[in-house]
Amino acid sequence: MDSLELTQKLITFESTSRSSNVAVTDFVSEQLEQIGFVTERINYDDLFGVPKSCVVAKKGEGFGGLGFFAHNDVVPADPWYVDFPGPFEPTILDGKLYGRGSCDMKGSLACMLSAAATVEAAELKQPVYITCTADEEVGYIGAKNVAAQSHLYREMVEHGTKGIIGEPTMLEVIHAHKGTFGFRAISRGVAAHSSTNKGVNANLKMIPFLSEMKCIHDETLEDPRWQNDEFSPPTISWNIGINDKTLACNITPPQSICTVYFRPMPGMDGMELIERVRQLAEVHDLEFHADAINSSFYVEPQSDFIQQMLKLAGKSESHTVSYGTDGAAFHELTEKVVFGPGDIMKAHTHDEWITLEQLELGHAMFSKLIDHWCLQAN
Repeated sequence: MDSLELTQKLITFESTSRSSNVAVTDFVSEQLEQIGFVTERINYDDLFGVPKSCVVAKKGEGFGGLGFFAHNDVVPADPWYVDFPGPFEPTILDGKLYGRGSCDMKGSLACMLSAAATVEAAELKQPVYITCTADEEVGYIGAKNVAAQSHLYREMVEHGTKGIIGEPTMLEVIHAHKGTFGFRAISRGVAAHSSTNKGVNANLKMIPFLSEMKCIHDETLEDPRWQNDEFSPPTISWNIGINDKTLACNITPPQSICTVYFRPMPGMDGMELIERVRQLAEVHDLEFHADAINSSFYVEPQSDFIQQMLKLAGKSESHTVSYGTDGAAFHELTEKVVFGPGDIMKAHTHDEWITLEQLELGHAMFSKLIDHWCLQAN
């Protein structure tokens, strides 16, 4: 199958992160084995007991070479506003392939699979690796399992394999992205009819803590050490949410939940903020839960690797992005970039699509990278 046919087939698997991705990983594994890869499976159950699976594969002998990293989970497709059969029924219209995951990032995975199929294992001077993870959209959980358990990943780390995180960048070279940190603080009250004095309003207990969160929010906008003009926006985006989950206005809220999600940039200590908030939660007698601690991604833009990538991609400079990727979990790979077909602005949308041109360009560019680092072995 070519990259278009493979993308269409991958879209048909309903692989939202809340569901099992085993079926689509089985399909990817079969495709890999058919084109000469040896495969390794990393299986686990998520926090809700749902079976998940990742595959790590290698084609060719020796070490080094090129490693491609993708995920096959997608965000939910509700709502899906396009007047087509549905988000998991791929549709082509006006040079675009519509469907959940077309852009983020089943299209990119299909491009790499089709590119890797064009070379024989015996031709390769250095190997090609392809990794496909679960749960990227909910905290890089599959990638973390791969990093902890995969023998082939350990081989890539030890022998300096060049890494391509194939997220959609319109084939621009991305040398850095922000980290993703999140936490919850919970106050407890007592539910009662609001006409009585028997309840304890959890929101009232939360208000002083929210005032502290507003102060930190303002600090991150004003203090230069929480800013970096290389990124857009140049701040950590300290995003505050609040929810008491009370179902009626005449019930005293028995709980109040403050959530904060923020994105530290390279060189920033996100754990400093986490620990500050943990101490504030203790002062205000609140429960505290750190839900996401994922590092930023950075490779020196003047490094030989980034300069080689720019030359191969026909670009003059590399860039940064504010979204996160599995690359945060693969920090042991010292030479890596985020680089893939498709426009991130179409990811997670109600009408997600990738252009057929980007699929063709993605296949051609990944073929070029394989030629450079695996066939010529420069």
